[in-house]
Amino acid sequence: MSARTAYTNARVIDPARGLDAPGGVLTRGGRIEDTGADLFAGGVPEDAERVDCGGAWLVPGLVDMGALVGEPGREHQETIHSAGRAAAAGGTTAVACLPNTDPVIDNEAALEFVARRARETKLVKLHAHGAITRGCEGRDLTEMGLLSEAGAVGFTEGLHALADPGMMRRALSYATAFGVTVAQRPEEPSLASGSMNGGERATRLGLGGRSRHAEAMTVERDVRLVRMTGGRYHAGPITCRESLAVIRAAKADGLPVTCATAPPYLALTEAAVGDYRTFAKVAPPLRGEADRAAVAGAVADGTIDAVASDHNPQDQDAKRLPFESAAFGIAGLETRLALTLDLVNAGTLSPDGLVRRLALDPARILGLNAGTLAPDAPADLAVIDADPRWVIDPDAFLSKCKNAPFDDRPARGRVHRTVVDGRPIHRAADDGIAA
Repeated sequence: MSARTAYTNARVIDPARGLDAPGGVLTRGGRIEDTGADLFAGGVPEDAERVDCGGAWLVPGLVDMGALVGEPGREHQETIHSAGRAAAAGGTTAVACLPNTDPVIDNEAALEFVARRARETKLVKLHAHGAITRGCEGRDLTEMGLLSEAGAVGFTEGLHALADPGMMRRALSYATAFGVTVAQRPEEPSLASGSMNGGERATRLGLGGRSRHAEAMTVERDVRLVRMTGGRYHAGPITCRESLAVIRAAKADGLPVTCATAPPYLALTEAAVGDYRTFAKVAPPLRGEADRAAVAGAVADGTIDAVASDHNPQDQDAKRLPFESAAFGIAGLETRLALTLDLVNAGTLSPDGLVRRLALDPARILGLNAGTLAPDAPADLAVIDADPRWVIDPDAFLSKCKNAPFDDRPARGRVHRTVVDGRPIHRAADDGIAA
């Protein structure tokens, strides 16, 4: 590959620079040299390899701010390599993994392990959240300062809520000293012990329900703690209207509060559970249609800052059990873009808004040098054709996890090419790109 690459004949979308126009990108090595409309009007530099994007979107590499990667400890569910391949297939160039590995990412050695394995795989850039408490057990705070210096992009208990308000207050206070964000999966445990959304459907199926108020109460409590401490706070995935009302009020007051949702809460409702379909068992649970519509609207209007994959891989044996015994979690890395594109195709979300929610704003929340095609930024980008129609087939996922409630779901939009630091790490076999 040439030291310089000219991506031509593209629709360049870069919200960080207010750019959405026909144009191109010129990269040199691992950096972006120039970006703009009519960039190559005078021709492509003679020393540059030309990549004709055929009119497809050329966007900053997508950033996933919340995915569980099994390695270390649960390599039978997912490895850093398999997760990297799956993420790249979805146009993602950077992933912030959750700390719920075995052992938990609660010390510098664990962070270094993740960084070293990411360098070895040479796929997506893998960052890590540090655990708020040792072992994610909710009792003793980790050395947040040392973990921040070692590269932690934020702090969270990952798959679990930090239920103790005193501990959350201390975490927010300490985090302010290091300029990092404390993230929360908002569900009050005492009200969230069931296996699906609480309500009439759960009662009819004889299943324990998880109350929507378990989420909203936790968000409201944490926002009050933000008022006390000034700490940066991120909540997600958000799934219900009550939580959105609290977040809108917090943002209106200028508090440092952000939030995310995940594609299942945009695409599905609790009806997907059907007759005990465990592939639709996620936490927080799928809600009703009114909540789904409210979440989609909040993605469009910017109340929700990001759409994360919430990738939580489970092996087949963990899902092929009676509903209440089956594990929570589904594959999400390869469908995040396509399911969010549904909002664009429906006219709810603009292409600019999609890139904001999937790249720019996640990068800003995590403090990453990513999410833009600005000159001298890392040459992390994706070429996306928003038009092709296809059908989601979980058996074809590159992830080790094949559990997802989207089988046979019609979708639009394909990733032709994913590039990290100037290196193509994914290229669709039928991408139609001339190089």
